[in-house]
Amino acid sequence: MTDLVIQAPAIGADALAAIARLAGAEDVSTLGEGSPALSEAKPGAELDRSPQAHRLHNVKSRAGIAEFCAAAAIDHAFVPADLARARVRVVAMDMDSTLITIECIDEIADMRGIKPQVAAITAATMRGEMDFKESLTRRVALLAGLPVAALQRVYDERLELSPGARRMLAGFKAVGARTLLVSGGFTFFTDRLQARLALDETASNSLEIVAGRLTGRLLGPIVDAQEKASRVAALRQQLCGDDGIAVAIGDGANDLPMLAAADVSVAYHAKPVVRAKATCAIDHCGLDAVLNLFA
Repeated sequence: MTDLVIQAPAIGADALAAIARLAGAEDVSTLGEGSPALSEAKPGAELDRSPQAHRLHNVKSRAGIAEFCAAAAIDHAFVPADLARARVRVVAMDMDSTLITIECIDEIADMRGIKPQVAAITAATMRGEMDFKESLTRRVALLAGLPVAALQRVYDERLELSPGARRMLAGFKAVGARTLLVSGGFTFFTDRLQARLALDETASNSLEIVAGRLTGRLLGPIVDAQEKASRVAALRQQLCGDDGIAVAIGDGANDLPMLAAADVSVAYHAKPVVRAKATCAIDHCGLDAVLNLFA
């Protein structure tokens, strides 16, 4: 049997009824009412609200649902009825534009006035138009000479968790899932996020620093798309057994192998190439919407 999960900051009764008719659902249960919660956003920002969510049980038809939900700005996902949260053993996340709202390397570049040049390379890479290793090497080279204090400024002044990040992590930790932050970004940020969020494991790239300044080079092997996928696959093999589930969440083309290595893949506010290949896509809600995909 297949269920349909719909989520948005708000879903009107008429929209819910229309989707239920299209799906031919047996019944509907409410998963979340869009309640406000404290956010990690800067003072004065809007409250981080959990999504309003409904699960439509045993749907008979998918016709017209994607089109209706797209027009109404509602996230939707068809999921197996037995996709239970208690089965989740691994949750792997990309960092930039997934767990956090920024691309760290673009904001570092902004500290020396070259954000447009670096951001253009980042965007092309995330669309799958440029090899990740070549792209990262080129972007890091442009940062040569920048004081390491600029990285701390980015962390302190610009890095924010994506809406719902803490609730998502708490929900999966409550069922014993192991968390992995795996990123083509930098250890300077993943190390701090690991301590801040009590993440179990991280993998990312190390910037070479000499006399308090970036050299424009990286230390050690680059964590690229294949390395991200290998980390997820290894944890899945170690922890999931016959009935466990590995979940992976990402937004860019370099996340595709990692998403393919998981049992359930989530494209989070992602590029079209990622949405097209992921199990589910979340375009309008925060990260805590991932929890509602599981019964």
